[in-house]
Amino acid sequence: MRPAAITGEKRTMTNLLDNIEEILLMGPGPSCVHPRVYSALGRNVLGHLDPHFLTIADELRELLRRIMNTKNEFTIPISGTGSAGMEASFVNLVEPDDRVLVLTNGLFGLRMQDVARRLRARVDVLDFPWGRPVVTEEVEKAVRNNPYRIVAVVHAETSTGVRNPVKEIGSVVNGTDAIYLVDTVTSLGGMNVFMDEWHCDALYSSTQKCLSCPPGLAPLSFSEKAMARVRARKARVPNWYLDFTMIADYWGQNRVYHHTAPISMIYGLYQAALLIIEEGLEQVFERHKRNHLALVEGLEALGLKMLVEEPFRLPMLNTVLVPEGVDEASVRRRLRNEFKIELGAGLGPLAGKTWRIGLMGHTSREENVSRFLSALGRVLEG
Repeated sequence: MRPAAITGEKRTMTNLLDNIEEILLMGPGPSCVHPRVYSALGRNVLGHLDPHFLTIADELRELLRRIMNTKNEFTIPISGTGSAGMEASFVNLVEPDDRVLVLTNGLFGLRMQDVARRLRARVDVLDFPWGRPVVTEEVEKAVRNNPYRIVAVVHAETSTGVRNPVKEIGSVVNGTDAIYLVDTVTSLGGMNVFMDEWHCDALYSSTQKCLSCPPGLAPLSFSEKAMARVRARKARVPNWYLDFTMIADYWGQNRVYHHTAPISMIYGLYQAALLIIEEGLEQVFERHKRNHLALVEGLEALGLKMLVEEPFRLPMLNTVLVPEGVDEASVRRRLRNEFKIELGAGLGPLAGKTWRIGLMGHTSREENVSRFLSALGRVLEG
C-alpha cells in the first residue's frame, strides 16, 4: 500500500495527547506536578538572552542555593535530566588516570562507576549491601590510605530507599585534596541537604523527584574548590555541551552564548522552587516525613514489610518486600489499569522482590497515601 502522503489520500490523525490519563505517580519518579508548575510551563517563551528571562534564571539560581543551603556562585540548572548532572560533574572533574572512590550500595553508585570508567579514571569501589547504608569507618580507612581526586556517594539511593550518611562522610573527606561529589537526585527538596555544612564540593539533583517539576533539568552546584579543579585541568573538558569553562560564561556577568537554554523548563523549575520556599523548607520536610510514617503504618497493617531498617529509611522513597507467592508485576499492572496509580519495580538484585513507592514533592499528600493503601489492599485481596 502506498503512503497517503504520496497518493494524496486524506487521513484523519488521532492526537495521542488527547488520550493521556491522569495517573497518580507513586513510583520512583517522576512525581506529580503542581498545577502552578503546569501553568508556568505554558507561559510565553522568551529568548535565552532576553533581560526578563535572565532575571528569572538568576532568581532561580538563588532559590536553588536556598534549597541546597549553599553560597556557591556556580549553582545552575544543567540542561538535561539528573543523569546529565551526574555526567557533567564527572566529565568536568575527572581526567585520565585520576583516582576516584565510589561508595556503592545501589544502582546509582554503579552508574557513577560506569561514568568514571568511561573517562578512563582509576576507579576504586567500596561495596555495601543493597538496602544497607555506607559505613563511614570503611570510607575513613580508604581515604586515609589513598590520594583520591574524587570521593562520590549517592545521598538517597533510589534503587533501595536507603539514606546514606553524607554529613559524616563529608567530615571524613574534608581536609583532604579530594573533591566530595554527592548525588541528591532523590533527596533535594524532600529532606535536609546542607551542601556547605556537609563539605560537599559538587552536588547535583533533578527536577522530577521532590522538586515536582517534569524531567528535563539537573540543578547542580560546584564549590570554589571544585571550580578551581576544573580551571586547572591539563586537557580540555572532553564533552563540549557540558563544559563548565564555557557554560559558566553564559551564567556569569558576560552572558556569552553557549547553547539555547530550555526556557519553559526553567520557568517550571522556578515555580516549583518558589512553591517550596513559600511552604517553608522545614514544613516541606515534615510533610514528607509525616506521610512516610502514615504509609509505613498502613503497609504494615496489610502485613507487608519494609526492606530498609527504620533509621536508614528515606521519607520520599519507600521500598517494600513483595510477599511470598505474589506476582509483583501483576500487582503493578492492576494498580495502573484499574486504579490509575503508578508503582515502581525493584532493580538489580531486588528485581521481582520489591516495590518502590514514591512520596515525592506534590505526590506526598495525605489523600494520596490513603488512596494508594486502599487500592493496594483491594488488589492483594484478589
